[in-house]
Amino acid sequence: MPATKIVAFVLFDDALALNIAGPAEVFGSANRLSGESTPLYELVYLSTAGGLVRTSSGVSIHTQPIASVCAHELDTVIVVGGVTVTEAMRDQMLIGWIARTAAVVRRTCSVCTGAFLLAAAHLLDGRRAVTHWSAVDDLLVQFPDVDVQLDPIYVNDGNIWTSAGISAGIDLALTLVEGDRDRRLSLAVARDLVVFLHRPGGQAQFSRALMAQADADKRSTKSQFERLHGWIVDHLDEDLSVERLAARVKMTPRTFARKFVDWHGRTPAKLIEDLRLETACRHLEENQVSIKQVAWLCGFGDEERMRRVFMRRLRVPPLGYREQFAVAAPAA
Repeated sequence: MPATKIVAFVLFDDALALNIAGPAEVFGSANRLSGESTPLYELVYLSTAGGLVRTSSGVSIHTQPIASVCAHELDTVIVVGGVTVTEAMRDQMLIGWIARTAAVVRRTCSVCTGAFLLAAAHLLDGRRAVTHWSAVDDLLVQFPDVDVQLDPIYVNDGNIWTSAGISAGIDLALTLVEGDRDRRLSLAVARDLVVFLHRPGGQAQFSRALMAQADADKRSTKSQFERLHGWIVDHLDEDLSVERLAARVKMTPRTFARKFVDWHGRTPAKLIEDLRLETACRHLEENQVSIKQVAWLCGFGDEERMRRVFMRRLRVPPLGYREQFAVAAPAA
């Protein structure tokens, strides 16, 4: 990166402040930590008319009019989301500018429901894209030509990047910094910001443990199932057969299996595999124990069984996952 790259954030009234501030702090930290005398990034904030734009949290940001900026001077455009994104989609000046600018900049990105503005500009036609999980159905209905993904926290298709809800913009920005410079700098930025380092794009937007707890509240599930879920999380390295789980809640295996699916929407085996995989990923990212120990701690039994699950679910073996996403060198 021989010259400073200009990153433009595209805002509108009631945009989500964290969609802007999170990625912006990543680029700002990269400038401070790069060791270069010339900043790696210059940040500009744009809106249709310019002036103060009030975010949904009440914080106002001074912006330049989109018409005042030469698109050829921009390197990256980041379109943010917000509670009034539907109104922003009707701003033809804004949508037209996004479409024209995407044709000349190196990359165009969205955070959260900012994907709707890219879709309205026809930048996502025939492409894979992601948005906040709660808006996935709306994106599918309004823009059927978009290959909407549910689970990833960010997706890259060509020179278009889309990211999921709220904090996923930080993960996207860290990935952009890594691609622009190197992984060492992106790791340093993540540590500086005290954020999870650093979630792969294919990681689910929400944890299976949290989903199960939310489902329990939503469906008014009996407390015994809630307690069982917590017990499973704490005993992943043990025998978690249907028979044993059923015995804990004093049900027959057949009744337990049926009620469990009613509660969680999937079989016990599926939830357990999700939890084991999620926990294994966390161990590999933290890099404190060997792969053999990870397989044992998470209840896979052996490395080969864990490897098969990783390949089937993540398309990468445990060692490859660790090499990509571990914070430090593995323990001896």
